[in-house]
This record gives sequence, structure tokens and C-alpha cells, in this order.
Amino acid sequence: MPKLFAIKFTEQSNTGGFWSAIDVWIKKPHVVNKRLCGVKETQSKNVGCEELRNILLTHGSDTSESKDVLTFLNSGVELEHDQERLWSFCVRTFIPKVNCYGTTVFEYSLMCESVLCVIFYSTFSDFNTQRVSFLPVEESEEGTASLRKNNIYQIHLLAEKSDEWTLELHLMRPDNWFSDGVAYPKLPWLSGELLPKLVRWATESKTSEFKSTLSLLPVEKYSIMYQRLKDKYKEMVKVWPEVTDPEKFVFEDVAIATYLLVLWGEERAVKGLTVKQSFVDLGCGNGLLVHILSNEGHPGKGIDVRKRKIWDMYGPQTHLEETAITPGDGFLFPGTDWLIGNHSDELTPWIPVIAARSSFSCRYFVLPCCFFDFYGKYQRRHCKKSQYKEYIDFISEVSTACGFNTEEDCLRIPSTKRVCLVGKSRSYQLSDEPQAEEGRDKYIQGRQPCSGVTVRESNVEDEAEHHHDHSETDRIHGTNWGAGFQPRERIETVRNCAALPRDFVDGIVLRVATSLLGLTKDEGGDVPGTWNMGGRLSVREVAELLEQETLQVLKKECGGLQTLLKNNHQVFRVEGGMVHIRDWRVQAHRPRGLQGTRADSKRKHLISGALKTRACWFHVHHPHGCPLQAEECAFAHGPDDLRPSTRPLKKMKYSN
Repeated sequence: MPKLFAIKFTEQSNTGGFWSAIDVWIKKPHVVNKRLCGVKETQSKNVGCEELRNILLTHGSDTSESKDVLTFLNSGVELEHDQERLWSFCVRTFIPKVNCYGTTVFEYSLMCESVLCVIFYSTFSDFNTQRVSFLPVEESEEGTASLRKNNIYQIHLLAEKSDEWTLELHLMRPDNWFSDGVAYPKLPWLSGELLPKLVRWATESKTSEFKSTLSLLPVEKYSIMYQRLKDKYKEMVKVWPEVTDPEKFVFEDVAIATYLLVLWGEERAVKGLTVKQSFVDLGCGNGLLVHILSNEGHPGKGIDVRKRKIWDMYGPQTHLEETAITPGDGFLFPGTDWLIGNHSDELTPWIPVIAARSSFSCRYFVLPCCFFDFYGKYQRRHCKKSQYKEYIDFISEVSTACGFNTEEDCLRIPSTKRVCLVGKSRSYQLSDEPQAEEGRDKYIQGRQPCSGVTVRESNVEDEAEHHHDHSETDRIHGTNWGAGFQPRERIETVRNCAALPRDFVDGIVLRVATSLLGLTKDEGGDVPGTWNMGGRLSVREVAELLEQETLQVLKKECGGLQTLLKNNHQVFRVEGGMVHIRDWRVQAHRPRGLQGTRADSKRKHLISGALKTRACWFHVHHPHGCPLQAEECAFAHGPDDLRPSTRPLKKMKYSN
């Protein structure tokens, strides 16, 4: 049997890690093959050899070809009776983002009804070889299915010792492999990208805390909708007036809009509705999500405490309001179908409450980001969970307490915070609304801060004064059940260390760098002709170098000390919680064949606006000077090398 590639690795457990990795490749190939949106499993069952032969004959293989395929599948496995061999069989349909000609998945699905891959793997566990076989079946426009024999391949796991394994890729006809760059990757990709990924997945044995991506939606509908919206709104990137990253925010909101549009489309189909759902986006930020949903025919509006410049670009059909939202009877939406909380910060836990109290038919979608409770920052309670998982569970608990049947899903967006919660229905009948409301009120009161605990401050003095004077009265009458809640400030304070005094920052940089250089002083760091690269310290160890007053100042900044160190990327490299002296020779002398990677692009971005417009820290402070010649360094080596900056002053960054 032709073998293309093999990787040896150590696995302390058993073959379970291998099958977990294979399960990812079968059910979520888009994780590694970025040209796929996903797959749809259309059939799954156990089959014997006779039924397998019939399947192969059905897909255009004659008796001789079927025998060749079965020989390939059974190669290396000896059984007394071939009929005893069992296979687990499933069929998956590939859902590509684009095809090899660059057209969208919508056009591609019209040209080719489906691309099927039939997967077999042995259910026997007493062999030294575990294997999975992939047999691609194509369907023509006329509906005729045919097996692409040239692209049949297997992945084998071979046990060599108790804890040593080899992962091998085998092909039935390697010389005639066909690649379309989408469903059929090139052979070097299979060997150089897929196999190493499978090994990593098999040995990590890492299970996600959350559900699979897009678990509540039909992936093929999502893919078609996303490509259509992406093509329609991609020009927004070119005219984005905010200081935030246009590509991240535009395509993230396109993906969120896609999710909601498909979700709502499925809801209309199930309920037999013809009218598109209405919505209100609470804490809408830049308003792009509102703009897309409105353009796609859904009546609605967005509300935020602060207007953004981009709002004026959308036109009158996009309804956006600049208002501070305070939970209470003044902010209920009885005629609205859906409430949206997209990175809604302090409003996040209130959105299920507002939806529940707006009307029995009101539903919600929330995408939590920053960790807020009802009356301030969320305080951790379970150290065994990640902070993010604990907060998602808290919002789910709020939703359940409000009477929703809560569903969780994971969005496909360029963000680490991509778990959403959806409340589409209630866990009680309309006649039980009084009891449900009593439970909601009791739950919220139980989350109020204890006496003496201060809530988050606000600069909105008139609102704070109103709460102070009337909160108890309003609580009695039920009109201001969010008393104690403070909306975000209308003018956001910059807290990313960028506004700290320059002398203060420079002093910290010099102290940390001197300590790192001192770690290698006894290891040849002062040897003539050798440039001292310094040692490494954890962020916690760096913090121990600083005075308490300094740490208190940094604690008020978002990200604190670590943000300050990352901001000073000319001097430091912060990876995996460890701080290093940056060696610019690594970038300057990087081999040509290794350039152009994502990391290189990021490094280029770091210095693109600082070509000789800032002094070189190493030229001034490092005991051996800068490791680069003046003409190679992006920073100025002395006053004569300094150029005036042509970049505009950095503006204040707003969320969303």
C-alpha cells in the first residue's frame, strides 16, 4: 500500500486521542481547511462487507473496481471470514466557502449539487493498526453519483511501543491525485498540514468547555448567507471612519448578522411566519449590526449611550438612538420580537430580564464579552472553571431564572469571546406569568451588593442623583427595578496605558530591561563581541520589581503591567506570560522563504509607522548598543538620524 507520509509521536493514554482527532477532521474539517465552511452529515450506520460492496457498485464502481477498493480498505488486516468485518459508515457533504475558481458557495452549489465523502473505520479494537478511510463520491448535475477512485486515502495509527505511535497517510493511487484546492487539498497539504494537526489534537486531549460552532443552525444556509452579506458590505472597510480595526469589526458584525438572519429564518419556517422579526439592539456601538439587519428587511433600531461618527453614514433607514439605558419600565419593548446584546457590557445580565418583562413573546440574543453583574463588575466564585466559562454560566443562570429555555452556541467570528446565549421560548405558560415575575424579582434582589459594597462609579451626575433621591420609591412601585445600576460613561476614559506620563513609562521600561539584561550577565552577557539578549521573567516576577505605588497606578489601566510591556514592543517581547528582550535581528535576517507569514505581517505593522521617527531604545540604553546597523534599524540612531513624524495624533479608542 503506497505510504505518503508518517509522523512518530508519544501518547501516554490510548487510541482515544487518535479517534478524537479524527472526529474533528470528519465533523469539523473547516478548523484546519480554511476553504471549507463546514460539513453536513447526511447518513450514518454500521455496514458489513456485502453492503459495502453494494454501496460501491451504486456509486459507479464495477465488480473489479469494488474489489480493488475493498482490498485497499482491508490491506494489512487478516480475518478468517471477510463477512465478519464491520464498518462504521457515514456520509458528509462538504460546504465550501469558495470553489477553486473563486466563485462563492452559492454559485458553487448551483454548479455541483453536492460533494460527498464516505468514511469507513474499523470497529475492531484488537489490532495494532487503527485506521479511517475516506472515499469521495461526486454527484453530477444529472444526479449520477460516481466514486473518485484517484482520491481514496486512509489515515493509520500504528502502535510501536506502549507509548510510541506512528501516524501514516496512505493513498490508493497517489500518482493520479486530483486537487481542486477546496474539497480535495493538495497532497503536500495533507502531509504537511493535516497530519501534524491530527498529532497535536491526539496528544493534547483537550476538550472544549463550550458547544461546537454553529450548533443551532444549518451550516450550509449560514455559509450561503455569510458569503452574500460579506460581498454586499465589504466596502464598509474602505470608508470606516472609526479608529477601531475596520476588518475585524465589519466582518465580525457581518458574521453576527448572518447568524441572526439564519436563526430568524429558521424560526419563521418552524412557526409558519411570513413577517420578518423586529428587533432592538441594546448597546449597539457602531450600529453596523443594526444597519445590516435593517437593510435585510427586519424592522428595528439600535440604542447606545454614545453616538459614533459612522452613524451619519448609514442613512435614514437605519434607526439609531443616543440614550443611556437604565433597566426599568421606561426601557421595555412590548412590541419587539427580539432584543440583541452584542458585547453589551454592563447591560448583558439585564437583557434576559428586559426581554422577559417586555412581553411573553419577546426573545433575546446576547453575546457576552466583559464580565458584569447587575450592579457592577462580576465577582468570580468558581476557581475550577475559566473566568469566561463561569461568566457564560452566570448569564445562562440569569436566563433560566427569567423563565427562558436557554440555548448556547458558538459563533464563527474573529474574537476569543464568541459564545452566545439564545432565549427563543419560555419554560412556563403565559398563565403562570405572575409566579415567574415573582421568581425574577427575587433572583435580582439576591444579586444586589451587600451593605458597604460600592458599585461602579458613573460620571453621569444627574442620573446618579436621580437614583439617590427616588430609587426606594421607584422600587416600591416597580418602575425602576434596575435601581443601583449605572450606565457606562458618555465619554470613555482612555485606560490602555497610552495616557500615562512618558517619564513614568520610560522609568518602568528601563528598570525591567535592566533586570532582564542582568539575568545573563554571569552567562557571557558581557563577553566582548556578544550582544546580550537578556533572560526572561514572568509578568508576575516583573511586577515584583516595581513599587506598590507604581502597581496601583497600573492597576487602574486596562491590562495593567502586561499592556504597558506590550505597548513597548520595541524593547520587549511578551509571549505566554513571559517577558523577553526583543531581538530585532530575528526579523531583519529572517530567511526569504519564511517571510510573508501572519507573524511577519504583524511585526511589519508594529514598525510601519515608526521608520526613523522615534529614537532607538537599544542605541541609547543597551550596554552593547543596537544589534542592527543604523541603515537596517527602523528607529533613529541619534538626532541626525531622526525624521519628523507624518502620522496623525492617536485618537481615543471606543469600544464597538
